[in-house]
Amino acid sequence: MPKRVLNKGIRLSLMVVTLLVTSVTHAGADVPQTPPIFGDISIGKNFSPDPFTVRGMSGGSVAGNQVAKRTETATGPCTGFVDETPDHKLEITTKLDYLKLLVQSPEDTTLIVKGPGGTWCNDEFDGKNPGMVGEWLPGTYQIWVGSYVKGKYFPYTLQISEVK
Repeated sequence: MPKRVLNKGIRLSLMVVTLLVTSVTHAGADVPQTPPIFGDISIGKNFSPDPFTVRGMSGGSVAGNQVAKRTETATGPCTGFVDETPDHKLEITTKLDYLKLLVQSPEDTTLIVKGPGGTWCNDEFDGKNPGMVGEWLPGTYQIWVGSYVKGKYFPYTLQISEVK
């Protein structure tokens, strides 16, 4: 094989490798990190990023009061419709003196949380967005995000934060 053809082949290979490395580097830097959908979460004290965000679709065919096994809790009414299974599982590894959950959606949504110490519901914490704040014990929490109309599903983000 002539030396000239070999040199062109080596240069072409190096150019391809350089372009691939540059593309991968820029793609990783330019792509915004989108929150996972219906993700399970595990956090402890001083978790990062804060707020931690996951996404989902609210709603279902089961009445919220059936999942909560009550119509009202200290944090609000158990209303709306949810799926049989929770949208998220939140594992808290250490006692947190303050934690806030906030659902943000373009539609009116509801929130049910079951975990160590009981069941909590909320409807309108921040405008039409449900949420909860307080002291949280270590353990696994099941989280449902509901819609007011049976079988209607709406996109939402769930923010989890230690910031007051």
